[in-house]
Amino acid sequence: MPTSTASPSSELDVQKSLTFRAGLLSLLLLGCLLGLWHLATLGGTQAAAPAAMTPEQIEYAKLMGKPIDATPVAAKSGFPTLAQMGSVAVRHLSEPFYDRGPNDKGIGLQLAYSLGRVGLGYLLAALVAIPLGFVIGMSPLIHRALDPFIQVLKPISPLAWMPLALYTIKDSAASGIFVIFICSLWPMLINTAFGVAGVRREWLDVARTLEVSPLRRAFEVILPAAAPTILTGMRISMGIAWLVIVAAEMLVGGTGIGYFVWNEWNNLSLPNVLLAILVIGLVGMGLDLLFARAQKAVTYAD
Repeated sequence: MPTSTASPSSELDVQKSLTFRAGLLSLLLLGCLLGLWHLATLGGTQAAAPAAMTPEQIEYAKLMGKPIDATPVAAKSGFPTLAQMGSVAVRHLSEPFYDRGPNDKGIGLQLAYSLGRVGLGYLLAALVAIPLGFVIGMSPLIHRALDPFIQVLKPISPLAWMPLALYTIKDSAASGIFVIFICSLWPMLINTAFGVAGVRREWLDVARTLEVSPLRRAFEVILPAAAPTILTGMRISMGIAWLVIVAAEMLVGGTGIGYFVWNEWNNLSLPNVLLAILVIGLVGMGLDLLFARAQKAVTYAD
């Protein structure tokens, strides 16, 4: 009996319909969350006026370099309303890159510092992990020799390296980059080695039969075949790096979105803390989507 197969156009329509329905469901869930937030804070919070600030809060604001009239004060119920969050978001996003001193920088500028540290540490990790992963994946001898060291160093929390980095490097910014390097190294290294070792033997046999040089074989046979696995490791590493940089900046201080969160918490400004948390999540999602698209671009269907 003849069997019917779905046409590409019908499959595309199904995917579009699924995407549309998923988007509607996401909007519905977001509306429910915002509604619960509004009900939980309804009638319980009023923004405190600057005149209601205590003398200690005014002195602390002056010490931190913040204008008195722009220093947010915790709401009476302890949690901001949606209106307060909207006001804080508009204020920060209307001028995200201002710089009024060490403790008063725009959220966009703080985010740029964090992305710069993550980008540099991540790039250094890629320059080490991917070539070394190729060597490990292509040589069983080197794999067995280095595997004990990898298994010992991999479970160590990246933040555990921070005291050692501060002691040896003696620079907080460079120490943060080193921590990003350490946490980004292992997923890329392990996935690269796994992807290289898992290349089909028949492809390598054909390359040897054609007397392809080892360097050309690595770039034209092994790299395309292992690229999806390598991108998976890079995607995992980026997610970990973005998690770690926030905690690292809380420890070392100075600049960055992590320091912004900690500084605003010290200022008792919960709306600013919540806004920073939302920004961190959105940036992390954006970075993950970039790697997901790159991974999809190098994945070949059989």
